[in-house]
Amino acid sequence: MLYTNLHEISRQGVMFGHQDDQAYGLGWWDKKGRSDVKEVTGSYPSIHGWDLGDIGLSPFNLDTVDFGSMRKWIKATYKRGGINTISWHLDNPKSGGSSWDKTPAVKDVLPGGVAHEAYLRQLNALADFLRSCKAGFTKIPIIFRPFHEHNGDWFWWGKGHCTEEEYKALWKFTADYLKNKRNIHHLLYAFSPDRSRLDLSKGAEAYFYGYPGDEYVDIIGLDNYWDVGHGYNKNTLEQQEKDLVESLSLIDRIAAEKKKVAALTETGHSGLKETDWFTTRILKPLREHEDLRIAWVLVWRNRHKNHFYTPPKGHPAAGDFQKFFNDPLTLFENNLRNVYKAGFEIIK
Repeated sequence: MLYTNLHEISRQGVMFGHQDDQAYGLGWWDKKGRSDVKEVTGSYPSIHGWDLGDIGLSPFNLDTVDFGSMRKWIKATYKRGGINTISWHLDNPKSGGSSWDKTPAVKDVLPGGVAHEAYLRQLNALADFLRSCKAGFTKIPIIFRPFHEHNGDWFWWGKGHCTEEEYKALWKFTADYLKNKRNIHHLLYAFSPDRSRLDLSKGAEAYFYGYPGDEYVDIIGLDNYWDVGHGYNKNTLEQQEKDLVESLSLIDRIAAEKKKVAALTETGHSGLKETDWFTTRILKPLREHEDLRIAWVLVWRNRHKNHFYTPPKGHPAAGDFQKFFNDPLTLFENNLRNVYKAGFEIIK
């Protein structure tokens, strides 16, 4: 039912998401019920992002979030009516290094490969965690976004470190194992290449690099920091806005053709040096192209004073974020009713 309601949401508005929203913020850590987003707007975000990097290797993920607390936050989000999405910065099973260790490993983690058993240990730890995400006897629906930004070369599963067919095989093996071996059926799978390495002139051809097939993907996602004021993108801000709209139009069109859901699965402006970033870089192009069906926009985490993506209370960008929140197009957790049920509705 969540998937059906995501389709409906994309026709009525755009949900806002934030990574690690309840785990920490600027100047605080693991305070029960606290959220930088809620302190500015009065509501939690609709989409709560988490990461299972280092699951099975440590009590904490790669961003030092305790997995036990994460499970509690996932459950609390579900019970309030919010939505959880999980990414997986998994360590390189062959080298033992981090996700950013570029030692080629994909071929070796597939069945018969020298690192297959090492990969299974991480995969089973992930499966154990996902199976534990329950409210009573109900398994909590989760959007799972593995092997993201694969068209870039910064992760060991990225382009240049494996063939396209090897990447597809890794995705398929992982999904089949979770479904058929571990009996996990409460996941929606999100596919999310990176915009900085996606040639918009090639359209769908570029987007589908590494696409494992319609039966393995539910969410047509895109990670796009590139077209929202990114300093390394030397295009003018006007051109970046045009490219942002073109990239969103691309995933909207693909999702419509395949009867799937489109989402801006990662974006943001670290440090919010543009204090009107939310209304100028995100809301304005969405408002001017309301035919776009984008279910959600998720910004990254608030780790410290030089690395944050939503403004804390009192920050110069807080007023702009409040305007973003107040706009009828944007949807926060307080706007969702019965998102997991047939009686779903949006309250504004």
